[in-house]
Amino acid sequence: QVLLVESGGGLVQAGGSLRVSCAASGIIFSINAMSWFRQAPGKEREFVAGVNWSGGSTNYADSVKGRFTISRDNYRKMTYLQMNSLKPEDTAVYYCRATAPGSVYYWGKGTLVTVSS
Repeated sequence: QVLLVESGGGLVQAGGSLRVSCAASGIIFSINAMSWFRQAPGKEREFVAGVNWSGGSTNYADSVKGRFTISRDNYRKMTYLQMNSLKPEDTAVYYCRATAPGSVYYWGKGTLVTVSS
């Protein structure tokens, strides 16, 4: 079992920056990738960014490329999402997801990011 806890959400003005964090605990040796997803009010949950366990390979949704950066700190068992040049349309609950072999997924409870115009 893997437990994920997100933090760092809050209110920020458009054009500002925010970093959200995901702390992992439990049987983390089984994880092979970490991802961030988000869900805006009334919308489906969508992929934002992903990173493999070593941190050497990342991928991003087109809507956040060049503005968001995903990173990992394996020693601290943390995954981060640095968000720059935030837009009102980035407002959402941001969720951390861990992927284990066999396409087993673990989700955190989310952290709310609100971007004001």
